Amino acid sequence: MTERATHIDPAPFATGITPGTDPASVRKRIEAMEQLLEGAVVIPGINRRVGLDFALGLVPVVGDLFAAALGAWIVWEARNLGMTKFQLTRMAGRVGFDALLGAVPLIGDAADFFYRSNTRNLKTIKRHLDKHHPATATITQ
Repeated sequence: MTERATHIDPAPFATGITPGTDPASVRKRIEAMEQLLEGAVVIPGINRRVGLDFALGLVPVVGDLFAAALGAWIVWEARNLGMTKFQLTRMAGRVGFDALLGAVPLIGDAADFFYRSNTRNLKTIKRHLDKHHPATATITQ
């Protein structure tokens, strides 16, 4: 019996986001998710970036739950990086607070526009990675 070689086709990952578990791959995935959730498009006229979190917040109940699940995925990735329970609790609290605010009609929509829990969580993760995995640091302009 011959062993089958495992090969990952790079075509689905042409964006540079890799499926690896190393800190650099996790950082790229989290940054991409945060960009999707918080800053995918610019609202013309006011030049304010919004993302899927804001758009999903417009859908009552289900949209906020789905946005919270995507935010929880970021916390899950942070857990896999070995972040402390205190950091994870704070991050989960931000996602939960965002979800609770989102449950309130109109106020929740405004909160999604101004309160960016995923961006705050990304900053926490970047601080952790820069301290514990300095090779993952990227230069931003």
